[in-house]
Amino acid sequence: MIEPRLSAEMKVKTLLRMVNQNGGFGAVLKKGDRISGAILIQCVEKGGNPRLLENMPSLDGRPNWQVIWPQGIDNKRELPDYLAQRFRFDPDMWLIELDIPDAERLIAQMGQ
Repeated sequence: MIEPRLSAEMKVKTLLRMVNQNGGFGAVLKKGDRISGAILIQCVEKGGNPRLLENMPSLDGRPNWQVIWPQGIDNKRELPDYLAQRFRFDPDMWLIELDIPDAERLIAQMGQ
């Protein structure tokens, strides 16, 4: 049996509302497919130290948000180059930015 799930758009709106309620700022940088677009979350604190998170598949179906950028120390690619490549392969993907301390904690709460 297929379990019902929230649309990508609803997940994005929920996360932006949670960030706003906790005193942070969130914005949609690129809209993706409303129903099933993948979501990339760019986390910053006071505009700096960007980290990019993506929900990776898990065996139990629970959200599994992992940092996918910055990558290894020896990788010299810049974030805009990495994002451009990702959007070439998946133009239906969402990109949102969250500017709040400990964004990862809020993202984890959204999945519960």
